[in-house]
Amino acid sequence: MRAVILSLLLASPAAADTAAVVQDHIRPGQAAFAMAANALAASDSCDVTTLTPAFNAAYDAWMGVSHLHLGPSEEEGRALAILFWPDPKGLGAKAQRALLTGDPALISTEALVQQSVAARGLAGLERLLFPAEPLPADPCPLIKATAADLAQMAVALALEWGPYGDLLLSAGQPGNPRFLSADEATQALFTQLATGLDFIADRQIGRPLGTFDKPRPDLALGHASGRPLRNVTLSLQALRDLAFRLSPESPKTLAAFDHTLALARDLNDPAFDGLADPQGWLKVEILQQSVRFTRETAIAELGPALGVTLGFNSADGD
Repeated sequence: MRAVILSLLLASPAAADTAAVVQDHIRPGQAAFAMAANALAASDSCDVTTLTPAFNAAYDAWMGVSHLHLGPSEEEGRALAILFWPDPKGLGAKAQRALLTGDPALISTEALVQQSVAARGLAGLERLLFPAEPLPADPCPLIKATAADLAQMAVALALEWGPYGDLLLSAGQPGNPRFLSADEATQALFTQLATGLDFIADRQIGRPLGTFDKPRPDLALGHASGRPLRNVTLSLQALRDLAFRLSPESPKTLAAFDHTLALARDLNDPAFDGLADPQGWLKVEILQQSVRFTRETAIAELGPALGVTLGFNSADGD
């Protein structure tokens, strides 16, 4: 028995399944986003009813990879341009209004690339499709330019995750200047998991939750399009998949994810509008607590198992 205990104490941390993360989580997710964004851009219609399914499909696909703040996602500020949120100063709406009231020649995919990231991507499309107040001009040209711009970014991501994924797979090997050891690659992926859960708890849930006396459902991600709970659920599903690919033998972490997802499914409050009701507010707060518990569980279980700690993430402190 002493020999068994000693062998467990001296056992090396389990190797992270980086190949599974890259090949079964990241690359398929980026490909799915590229396909959905291209389908959205291919639509000839600007009718909201017609575009909404394609818009939701692209948004859904982005939720599957939005937690990846490394490599191609950070190049040229792509992640921010794809979904600039939160935008407390309303920079996106101001930039779009200027485009709609300005020279129509400036409304093109090429010109949009030069605009503020706040005016682009999914948040930009949501404001055009589900405006809070009447728009000053026909939004159709800007809708088409924004969708085309989104598709270009999505395709670039999918293509660039080929060579960047190879860097993760070859971590520690000669000629790899980005990841000098396998542990560096593992730490980078582990950090995406933890910070992704932080973002859900603090931003996706925390912002609309506000305080008991002053909830702010209008501040939720995707509130105008009725997507707040859907976004939380899809984000949790994506992060659970990342945790599973990274370390399949993580029963406590996976159980915590499953419990949190069950709470989300039971909410039945798509836009978080039920926060005005005390019971509704408490249910969302319980969900937030469960997300935080899931993060703590993942750090406690996966970190030691993989032999890594949290590293820096570009989303920290946003």
